[in-house]
Amino acid sequence: MSKFPQPPELKDGTYKARCKESTQLKAAINGHSQVWPEADLTIREGWASFSKDGIVVWKCNSGYASLHFKVTATAC
Repeated sequence: MSKFPQPPELKDGTYKARCKESTQLKAAINGHSQVWPEADLTIREGWASFSKDGIVVWKCNSGYASLHFKVTATAC
């Protein structure tokens, strides 16, 4: 029985999230069109909130965010 690896855990904070998909169509197929091509990402208590221009456009758990997006830390 194989166990799937756990995605890296994101700590509470602010990040920049970039879609791994190369086109908006591919992002839409995967349900990430609201985030494409990138968005601000806030992690709080295990939940990820993606925002553009200060408006939250999508939410998911932090594990999903770390697995499906290119996430980089931003300066506080």
